[in-house]
Amino acid sequence: MPCLLSAPSSSRDIFTGWILDLERSFGFLVHDVARLFGRRFDHNGRRLGLTRAQCRTLAYIARNEGINQAGLADLLEIRPMTLVRQIDRMEDAGWIERRPHPADRRARRLFLTAKARPILGRIMDVANETRDEALARLKPAEVQQLMGLLDRVHATLSERVPPHAETGAPPPLPPRRATVARSTRHDEAEETSAPIAAVGVGR
Repeated sequence: MPCLLSAPSSSRDIFTGWILDLERSFGFLVHDVARLFGRRFDHNGRRLGLTRAQCRTLAYIARNEGINQAGLADLLEIRPMTLVRQIDRMEDAGWIERRPHPADRRARRLFLTAKARPILGRIMDVANETRDEALARLKPAEVQQLMGLLDRVHATLSERVPPHAETGAPPPLPPRRATVARSTRHDEAEETSAPIAAVGVGR
């Protein structure tokens, strides 16, 4: 009987210990920092008139102009049909244009419009504002150390992920000074399974 009575307490202790370990784990912290950074970007970026998903899409196209929809969906890690709906809306709004592929009549290449290019600077301003808030408790030297360590971790992981299907290399990052993240809209909720809330939050 004593064993039976002590079992729940023991299980509870194990569960509590597991939760504490989770909160100190690298993967949990990286994911949760990205999530919180994205939510703060949402707050600061309301003036943009764009969703986080749209900001992320513009940043990736800016880095990979001429990419096709399938390639962009792969980089964004979202379903192609979800991306098609998003691209349709952004094209209608004048942010993106589709151009024929010179070697494939069925394919369309994606480019930013003249309207979209100035908004990248405004996205950068929101990114910098959010970055400054996130790093407010760190000294300048600590910020540099943090970025250097994350760069090394990124390089290590880049060597170990499967190569990108089209380029043979790991998927490239968007511009370092642009901020992009998952959308909270219903039709864009599945945008990515590993959210990148910000790109280049200091340098």
